[in-house]
This record gives sequence, C-alpha cells and structure tokens, in this order.
Amino acid sequence: MPRRQGYALLIALVAGTATLATAAAFGTSLVSDGPRTPPGGTRNHTAALDPAAPATSAGTWVATWTAAPVSAEPHAGQGYPGRTIRNIVHTSVGGDAARITLSNLFGATPLVVDRAAVNTRPVTFRGRPTVTVAPGRQVVSDPVVVPVAPDADLEVTLRTPYADGPVTQHPNTHQTSFLADDHGTWSTTRWRYLTAVDVRNTASPGAIVVIGDSLTAGSGSTTDANSRWTDVLSDRLGHAYGIANQGIAGNRLLRDSPLTANGVKNLGGPSATHRFERDVLSVAGAKTVIIALGINDVQQFPQEPDARRITSGLRALTERAHARGLRVVGATLTPFQGYGTWTPARNSVRLAVNQEIRSGRIFDAYLDFDRAVRDPYAPQCVLPAYDSGDRLHFNDAGYRALGRAIDLDAVDGTPKSDAF
Repeated sequence: MPRRQGYALLIALVAGTATLATAAAFGTSLVSDGPRTPPGGTRNHTAALDPAAPATSAGTWVATWTAAPVSAEPHAGQGYPGRTIRNIVHTSVGGDAARITLSNLFGATPLVVDRAAVNTRPVTFRGRPTVTVAPGRQVVSDPVVVPVAPDADLEVTLRTPYADGPVTQHPNTHQTSFLADDHGTWSTTRWRYLTAVDVRNTASPGAIVVIGDSLTAGSGSTTDANSRWTDVLSDRLGHAYGIANQGIAGNRLLRDSPLTANGVKNLGGPSATHRFERDVLSVAGAKTVIIALGINDVQQFPQEPDARRITSGLRALTERAHARGLRVVGATLTPFQGYGTWTPARNSVRLAVNQEIRSGRIFDAYLDFDRAVRDPYAPQCVLPAYDSGDRLHFNDAGYRALGRAIDLDAVDGTPKSDAF
C-alpha cells in the first residue's frame, strides 16, 4: 500500500479515539497552598484544570503547538502590568476549536490575566474572562469555538492588568511575537506565559511530542521561516498529527542547567528527567515521543564522561513513556568537532551513546541524525552546507536534512505498554 494511502487509512481507523495524556504533575516545592489576593482587588478564581480532559463527542483534544517553560525572564521581575502580550505561534494540526495553557511555573506571586483571546476570539476560564494562576501552577482555558488552520500562524493574546512578579518565559523562539500598550508595539522573540495550544480534531491520530535541546528548538534557523526539523516532519506528515516541540536551548538529559551567561541563569531549564512528566507525558493526545537529547550532557560544563549514565537516562525516559502506552523514538547525537568544547574524549562518549542507540536496546526505533548531517569525509564534523557557523547548530538546510531523514514508519507504530 502506498504510504499516503496507509496514513489515510490510519487516520480513518483512529478518528475520535486518540489516547489523551494524564494531567500535569508539578514538584511540591513549586506549588502554592492556594490562591492569594492580588494587590488592589479581591481574590479572583484560580483554575487548576485538567489538560487531558476529554473533548466533546465532536472530537478529541490534540496539541497543535507547545513551548516548554524555561525560566523567569531576566530584567522583567515586575512583569508587564497593563500591557498586551501577543504570542505568535505556528500550528501543526488544525481543528474547529481551541484551548490554551498558561503557566506561572517560575512566578513568585499570583499571575492575573483579565483578557485572553485566540485570533481575537475571547477565551474564558470556567466561564470567566479573568483567571488567577498561582505560583508554580498552570491553567487550561475553556474551549473556544474558533477555526484553527493547520500549518498557519496563530495569535494568542493575554493582558496582565497588574503583574508584579517574575514572567515565565520561553526565550530564543525563532518566531516574532509582540508586546503592546497605549504607547506602541514592540517585537520580541520570547513566548510569555503561554505553553500549549490544543485543538479539537475529529480525525487526527494524535500528537508526536519531541523533547530536545537547541537542535530541536531550532537554534541557527531563520526567524519566522518555521524551518525547524519538527516543522519539516509536520509538513511530511501532511499536518495530520499534532507536533509538540518541547525543545529548550541548552537543555540536558541528566542535569538541570544552572549555567550563567551575561548574568542570565538557568539557560537550559530543568533537565529532561525532571520535566518529562509535565512536558511529555501530560501533552494532549500524546501518541509517540521523540527523544533528541544527550549532546549537551557530553559537551556542556560539567561534562558527563560516562556514556553509560547517558544511555541509562535515555532508557529510563523510555520506560516512563512505555508505562503510559507511548511509542518512543530516539535520535543519535550529531557531530560537533570545531565547536569550542569538542575534545577527542568527549567525541568518544558521543560515539558510545550512538552505538547503544543503534543497537536497539534503548528505544522502539531510532532516527540517525548523526548520519544525516555529518560530513562523509570528516564524520566528526557537520557537513559545511548544513552548518550555521558554529560547528554545532544547523542552518535551514541542515534542519531540512534532519526532517527529511526521518522514516515516517519509525514515528508511527503500535504503542508499547511495557518497559524493557
């Protein structure tokens, strides 16, 4: 059967039956005991809704876009009182209704949003236009009936009337968003507070959730070109699936990233091990997980010199995903000779990790990203035509090569319910 007909048959068979993920779990150290009274007003309703709640009989919820919360925004400790935050996101799968997730994960005070909209269509939270998000928590909106096109830009606006605490952000988005007030509009490459957009869809098989680092986030790609390898994958799948990109620049598998550059701490966010429940297992409609992590464990300070610790960490994530009935696909680690942290010893760790990934003893299937982008005449280096300029990250052509190298059958198979 031709691949396209096979996908059409798959979509028809699973319409309306995509398994929904469980609700997000958070560390107790980040969860407040309850809502607080905002300054200058009475206590507003605090929502703690279930991101995996079933849709109506008209369809099921599938993530069309995600962005993992990374850190508190530096130099924005007082928030953006009275300003409108216009987050521009790019969809994968489409639908006939939408809902949004707002996060105050890194906030120190309650976050009040008194106005939210999807493409100018007002959004409510348990029937109310205003919502208060406790520090360390997230909320999911009510469904809003608004057509969401696949493979298109979507605007999600938020207004914070008297924000007075740290802003939960995802920086380095490679997408232009905006901040606006009565005096003007400013462009930005940060997503603020918004961490997911789900759509109601009657035919989608579900979501492919990708957890990774800067190579998944798209570092080196052209702003607003939507040329990340996950975008290429969405194109190749005909936008039938939700693609939930949970890449964070600097992210590591085993260790949180308390690194500092230009006074900015926590560049890579919580480790994949720590964020896996929230950023993968709780994504609406999750069916397949792609894990593209480990290169920062190899090359970032402090470096991990034992390949077995990295492969054990990858295997542990696989077992956690299998326990939820998800299929798991892993990616080999790409070359980086010429980057400032490269050494022969660190490259040996990378090669040992790749050997174990290729053995089939970690994942249900693997993507050989190393082979897709390496220079055949200097296999420890990125092919020059794919190099963004720093010998580690890729340009648009490099990300296209990754996306086109993916065997579509590898990311779409029968989920496994047992661990290795």
